[in-house]
Amino acid sequence: MRPSFTDFKKKALENIEVKQEYEGLAPAYVLRKQLIKIRKDAGFTQEELAEVLHTKKSNIYRLENVNSNISPKLSTIDM
Repeated sequence: MRPSFTDFKKKALENIEVKQEYEGLAPAYVLRKQLIKIRKDAGFTQEELAEVLHTKKSNIYRLENVNSNISPKLSTIDM
């Protein structure tokens, strides 16, 4: 029987290196979730937001998608 995701995560985070990496990635996940919420709360699709920002939908997708291989770094939008 396969472990649940929760059990797998708990076990993985017992490893200090895994935990440090996980915690290091947390701000990017939080930011992306906030960006998606803000966009949706404003009633925009990715395409509509891209038009307002004079960019391509693919750029909005990359900002919101943590799994994108070409996802920008937080430093891209850090002030």
